Amino acid sequence: MAKSTNQNKQMKSKSKKLSKRQRRNKIIVYLMITAMVLSAFTAGLAHFINS
Repeated sequence: MAKSTNQNKQMKSKSKKLSKRQRRNKIIVYLMITAMVLSAFTAGLAHFINS
């Protein structure tokens, strides 16, 4: 019983290495989110300046 719980903890603690495609997709998602935030910020800034 103790061995199986120890093995489960070891499996969970090991970080799974992402493939190149998964890493690239993750980076693209983060870039898109930051681009959306920046565009919303600049749109708000433009609205503030024009009014």
